[in-house]
Amino acid sequence: MHHVPFGRTGLKVSRLCLGTMTFGYQCDEETSRSILDTADAAGIDFIDTADVYPLGAPPDLFGRTEEIVGRWMKGRRDDYIVATKCFFPTGRKPWDSGNSRKNIMRAVEASLRRLQTDYIDLYQVHSWDADTPIDETMLALHDLVSSGKVRYLGCSNYLAYQLARSIGRSEALGVSRFECIQPRYNLLFRENERELFPLCADEKTAVIPYNPLAGGFLTGKHKPGSPTEGTRFTLGYAAGRYQERYWHDRMFESLAPIAEIAIETGVSMATLAVQWVLANPVVTAPIIGASRPEQLADAVAAVASPLDEGVKQRLDTLTYEYRFGDNAR
Repeated sequence: MHHVPFGRTGLKVSRLCLGTMTFGYQCDEETSRSILDTADAAGIDFIDTADVYPLGAPPDLFGRTEEIVGRWMKGRRDDYIVATKCFFPTGRKPWDSGNSRKNIMRAVEASLRRLQTDYIDLYQVHSWDADTPIDETMLALHDLVSSGKVRYLGCSNYLAYQLARSIGRSEALGVSRFECIQPRYNLLFRENERELFPLCADEKTAVIPYNPLAGGFLTGKHKPGSPTEGTRFTLGYAAGRYQERYWHDRMFESLAPIAEIAIETGVSMATLAVQWVLANPVVTAPIIGASRPEQLADAVAAVASPLDEGVKQRLDTLTYEYRFGDNAR
């Protein structure tokens, strides 16, 4: 597993990032630790989590994922680049969510405690907060960097104008800026290629996309009809979101030609999908999730076997409509 520059910073991260949102709900702690061990053995030392994980779990489980990661890396903290996030509600009070100074300071202390560490390598706001001034958010995050509790800042699920506005305000204020963004990106969701990715290229912002396998949809294991039990399409409150994103006739229709290309090139559909994401020069490290250790093998294989340019062009043409969202047809 080789390492690549993290945007414009001096940091280098592994070419794959391990996503952990299944830990503690879809996966028990023993399985979660086995996934972490397998990733570590493959050279993946970049780990992404969030204070609201495990995704889809009831509120009383929020934070369990960070606790599992913290216990696993105890005594080896400096061997890993650890990223986490805040924004979504993790408490009953109205100030227990969002990107206000109040919630950021509360959330980072809780994450530090659960992760059993005194610093976070990458701290990200999980979503845009229209109710909080950008300056308040950026000044609070800068204070975390200045205090040494956070090394780098990032954001997730921002639109291009939101990232641009945030960077602009950071420059105007003379404070730390977002060095990274975490957007959704895969063969069936390409909208970010139009505005966000060109901005990231210009600003030298690291891109760590999530959902490269469309929640497992691009593995080809799902068939039209009822979603497969025990997957992200059926577990918890997030199941409806995944079905809304991908459980559509036109997306099932797209799977067949993708599967044919995978057979032609001698790789699994999962490997092909990750190869395609890695082939975008703006991408730093795709976030790879798993519910079983063996599922990581396809992504690791993708790093070892870059996508042929001719195959990439075929996949680009095949999925071109997904650059335009719901208006594609």
